[in-house]
Amino acid sequence: MHPQIQREGPGQCPICGMDLVPVRKKPASENQSARTLQVTQSQRALMRIETAPVERRFPTAELRLVGKVTYDETRLAYITAWVPGRIDDLFVDYTGVSVKEGDHMVELYSPELLSAQEELLQALNGLSELSKSSVQSLRNSARGTVESARDKLRLWGLTAAQIQELERSGQASENVTIYSPASGVVIHRNAQEGMYVETGTRIFTIADLNDVWVQLDAYESDLQWLRYGQPVSFTTEAFPGETFEGVVSFIDPVLDATTRTVKVRVNVENEKGWLKPEMFVRAKVTAQFASHGQVLDPNLGGKWVSPMHPEIIKDQPGKCDVCGMDLVPAEALGQTSAAHIHAPLVIPATAPLLTGTRAIVYVEVENARGPTYEGREVVLGPRAGEVYVVESGLSEGELVVTSGNFKIDSALQIQAKPSMMNPEGGQSGAGHDHGGR
Repeated sequence: MHPQIQREGPGQCPICGMDLVPVRKKPASENQSARTLQVTQSQRALMRIETAPVERRFPTAELRLVGKVTYDETRLAYITAWVPGRIDDLFVDYTGVSVKEGDHMVELYSPELLSAQEELLQALNGLSELSKSSVQSLRNSARGTVESARDKLRLWGLTAAQIQELERSGQASENVTIYSPASGVVIHRNAQEGMYVETGTRIFTIADLNDVWVQLDAYESDLQWLRYGQPVSFTTEAFPGETFEGVVSFIDPVLDATTRTVKVRVNVENEKGWLKPEMFVRAKVTAQFASHGQVLDPNLGGKWVSPMHPEIIKDQPGKCDVCGMDLVPAEALGQTSAAHIHAPLVIPATAPLLTGTRAIVYVEVENARGPTYEGREVVLGPRAGEVYVVESGLSEGELVVTSGNFKIDSALQIQAKPSMMNPEGGQSGAGHDHGGR
């Protein structure tokens, strides 16, 4: 009952009063057989020993992660000044405004643009005068001058419609309107009316919120279950009972030294606009472990995936429809299907006794005359929910003890046999002398 109580002769335990039992140290050659314990059927019932078979199947792990909604960086657009000038009017004068592509945003006065417009008008007049010339080189030169003037205005931000209106009216405008290059929400306004800007000065930042990112924090122990292209479901406080879906599109290759976590990015469609940047989310990721660091996804077996856009999945090699990159096999991204790999061995999580450096499992010995259990050191893989993956030490179909294993181990310690904490068996020397000799 108390293996730390050891005496040279017979007597009683000073703690519980039970009679001491004789022990003898086994030679090293007998250690393997000394790991066994035989009990009667009634003892087995009193010890409440239960067993479960070693199975070969794909275990499922469920990860719970937290994070927040952020902007999709690929859907940010900037409105900048393409030429120096003065802002005479801001049509959008506060953040949060929804704009559409082509909406007018800024009215800018620029002497350079005014001069460029005059150059185009003069070039058009010159082309008109030389159109009847018999000298082909002069006509070609005039046409080239007009095209150069048009290109200059286009490169300075004027649209094709604005250039056509200038040519039609024949009047240069002192103020030029800058239009939005994309649809979205204005999230930053960096200018005021009357402000002078230089080439490249940022005036507005626009974010398209029809698609957003969710940045999740994953601990080191979670990384073995996370793969590119995995589906993710999550909820928010703002919409209880509503579940959102997304796909893992990026796993940061660098660990954050402060939080000891890795950022996992999830691409999410947001057409209803419910998800807003900086919202907190609670996510769930379900993964099936295959082996050799691969995660099982039957839907991706034999498929080709874009390494940049996980939503692009094809049956054959090809190019990504979004970015044009070559598609890669799903297996190259850590995904596999049941047809490509064998299921690993698994045992219930209650079966192994963990010491920190070793894992001990008690296995029921077959064809024994009574209930007999053998201690065996095994190598465990990752834990997936209520089971452990077994890398070595067990075979499929063997029965492992899932309840009562601590009692078996204690009985082995009492008999000075190899046990969880004393792999060599014999007297441990770690006991305390409670009663003197």
